[in-house]
Amino acid sequence: MPDTQMDHVEQVLTRGVHEILPSKNSLQQLMGEKKIRLYLGIDPTGSFLHLGHAVLLRKLQQFAELGHQVILLVGNGTVRIGDPTGRDESRPMLDDATIMTNFQAWKEQASKILDFDRIEIRYNGDWLDKLSYADMVKLMAKTTVQQLLERDMFQKRMKEGLPIHGHEIIYPLLQGYDSVVMDVDLEIGGTDQTFNMLMGRHLQDQYNHRQKWVLSTPLIEGTDGRKMSKSYNNYVALTENPRDMYGKLMRVADELIIKYFELLTDVSNAEIANMQEAMLAGNNPMEFKKKLAWTITRSLHNQQLADEAADFFAKTVQGDEMPEEEQFGIMTITDTTISTQPEISSSELNRRLQQGAVKLLPSLDKITTRQALFALADGTKLKLGKREWYRVQRTNHD
Repeated sequence: MPDTQMDHVEQVLTRGVHEILPSKNSLQQLMGEKKIRLYLGIDPTGSFLHLGHAVLLRKLQQFAELGHQVILLVGNGTVRIGDPTGRDESRPMLDDATIMTNFQAWKEQASKILDFDRIEIRYNGDWLDKLSYADMVKLMAKTTVQQLLERDMFQKRMKEGLPIHGHEIIYPLLQGYDSVVMDVDLEIGGTDQTFNMLMGRHLQDQYNHRQKWVLSTPLIEGTDGRKMSKSYNNYVALTENPRDMYGKLMRVADELIIKYFELLTDVSNAEIANMQEAMLAGNNPMEFKKKLAWTITRSLHNQQLADEAADFFAKTVQGDEMPEEEQFGIMTITDTTISTQPEISSSELNRRLQQGAVKLLPSLDKITTRQALFALADGTKLKLGKREWYRVQRTNHD
């Protein structure tokens, strides 16, 4: 393998990687000997993708660009059971139509990162639905109940006296069986999937008498430092419009800038190291955060839209200029109610009022009470926080 190719493989197996089992060196050696077959499995329980998903998708794409045989496995068989990862209760089962609708939306968003011309799509329902009673007994005989119950969320449920259903226990076996059928060399997934991926490694040895490697990628925090989640409203969606994407990325905590560069961009390790050194030396993180926001926005959209988003941020957020008309949301006010679109909860609106973050435009005079909001005239423009603008719409209360 040429030195440049070896360097590329080294980077793929190091940057954005949490752990490789049984070892990175043995996998690297295998990749030097042949084109490997690997896969990422997804259970399309929903169709919303954000930057947390991008870490895994980028890793899958990197293997495709190295010329390996890459499979995206749609868990239309396993999703009917539902992986209990991170949950205190069983997931509801989905029908086939919902599964395929979810996947089509998933694929459209993932195409921001994945080149599907280089990636084979397979469906594990093609083999799991055909397992006979004898096949299931044989599969279940490959491990013990004690081994299956070692999973951390099952241990948690047992300690809390919560139920563990039989179909949930066999989920890791069915997911592991995917590795056997596809006879893969490697599976990649998040750290929350390590138990399931190792079950596939065990079954690959039991059935096919050969080794399977496991590569896990780190989880990434949201813009506020907590786990990236839609419920926390700290996510950046892959299909976020460029201005919102750039603006949300400018909220990233300073201590996450380097991690975001490492996991979500192709900026060189040397340049990232220089930025880290500069921030440690006291340089203002703002310039590096702007570079991060622009780089990610460009990669998921294009350079022109990234440039426009950066310019918009500079004028409206940093320069307090009013945005264009289409950037204003609607605050509907009746005699007794206040509602917003895009939605802001009542408690969040109260918090912003108390903090003096609700301001009249263009004067920037502060509004601090709901009573003052009720007194506003139709068409009044408001700024809420640093990045949200609303126009008042008065309506009669029915």
